[in-house]
Amino acid sequence: MSKRRNHDAAFKARVALEALKGEKTASELATAYGVHPTMIHQWKKALLEGATDIFERGAKKKAEIDEGAVRDLHAKIGELAVANDFLSRKLKPWTGK
Repeated sequence: MSKRRNHDAAFKARVALEALKGEKTASELATAYGVHPTMIHQWKKALLEGATDIFERGAKKKAEIDEGAVRDLHAKIGELAVANDFLSRKLKPWTGK
């Protein structure tokens, strides 16, 4: 009995894209990559079903903003602005402006 192999996502995507091209049959791809034809059909199906999620998630990621992080960053900007003003006033005697 052979040991189960775990293939990385890049390998699965490459094989599934080749299967989608249709230049070779699933059996030919299976012998070329050393996997079972059923796996190629499953990866191809998963690729086709998940293709729409790629574009939907990209739009959602831009809309999802961590409000707490934004508040913290605004507070840091305020602190730096106060420090910058303070230092610019203290440096005026030395710069001659």
